[in-house]
Amino acid sequence: MKSLLMSLALTGGDWVIWALALASVGAVAAIIDRFLLLKAERAALGALRAPLLAAIKDGDASAARAALDAHPGSAARALGEALANLERGSAAAGEHLLAALADERRALERRMLLLGTLGNNAPFIGLFGTVLGVIKAFHDLAQSGAGPEVVMAGLSEALVATAVGLLVALPCVFAFNAFNKIVKDLAGETQALGRRLIAGRPDAKR
Repeated sequence: MKSLLMSLALTGGDWVIWALALASVGAVAAIIDRFLLLKAERAALGALRAPLLAAIKDGDASAARAALDAHPGSAARALGEALANLERGSAAAGEHLLAALADERRALERRMLLLGTLGNNAPFIGLFGTVLGVIKAFHDLAQSGAGPEVVMAGLSEALVATAVGLLVALPCVFAFNAFNKIVKDLAGETQALGRRLIAGRPDAKR
């Protein structure tokens, strides 16, 4: 076991840097994907708000349905679930709204796990690469018997892994927090509209 661990340590931290670089590609793809999706969801909800509130004020279920159909998105799907179950009573419509919101929130948060994981762990992965590089540098010094210049060069290369880990983590943490806030705001505003819809009880026969 000891020889196996030593063999791993002597590989240095280069492969850790490449692993972090590969993970960063996935993180960038996830950031772009969630950014475009959440931007579209915010625009759809913003456009839906005024006509839906007008339909609720008039008590017109047909206008409310038309507004939801005209602005598709996670909010429209959740509110449509509440509207479809209004005839069963306010309690049933409210439960369907909450269930639909939970489903939509899971869809909106998809791929954010990658961002959260990298944001929390990329610095430690980079530190692991640095430790491997330091071990290799001292081993090379012991084997060659050269001066401290060899160790200094090895240490400077090893520290690159830590820098790469931080470079990967920082945008992931920022994106994760920002997207999490947007998802929470979308869910909160949709729930508020749903409460108004249920309280207004638009007449489904109109």
